[in-house]
Amino acid sequence: MASLFTGKVLLANREEEELETERELCRALDNKVLLLYFGSGQSPNCRSFSLLLKDFFLRLTDGFYVERAAQLGLVYLSRDETEEQQSAFLRSMPRRWLALPFGDAFTRELELRFAVAEVPAVVVLKPNGELICGNAVEQIRLLGPSCFQNWQEAAELLDRNFCLAEEFDNTVRRSISDPIRRLKYRVGKKKEKREEGGESS
Repeated sequence: MASLFTGKVLLANREEEELETERELCRALDNKVLLLYFGSGQSPNCRSFSLLLKDFFLRLTDGFYVERAAQLGLVYLSRDETEEQQSAFLRSMPRRWLALPFGDAFTRELELRFAVAEVPAVVVLKPNGELICGNAVEQIRLLGPSCFQNWQEAAELLDRNFCLAEEFDNTVRRSISDPIRRLKYRVGKKKEKREEGGESS
């Protein structure tokens, strides 16, 4: 999903720092369902929905509510009239929300790409950038955090917090990092194949 924002700057931690390197973007966006939130802190409809979206996001990602944060990211795309309005709005929202800088032309490009006519609008994307939902505002209002499970299934997310049990079967640990090294470099697999190939020749 970071590929959608390649070459762009995203603001993180309520504008305290910028994510602009590929590595930072990958860490923030890859293997996550991504919400593109088109809104404005000045619109009454957006203000009421933003409180709902804030609660929705926190209930899926905050350690106070869940033991393990959901694979969910959000980028705010502002229709605010001034940079100060955008900054004030972001300060009232969760720290994990990202945002395009105020006035970035890419916001308009994304509006056209996803046919966003009015705000609030929440576009839901798979990690590969494919569309899950063109506007999830009503889903979020009606179903709350439970609609994330449907998106997760549609996105076919890879849960990287778990390793397959068979990777550790019949292995002798040489050090504390040995299981991770074996997964990363597939130690032993090539050797076994070579031995099998040598016996058959």
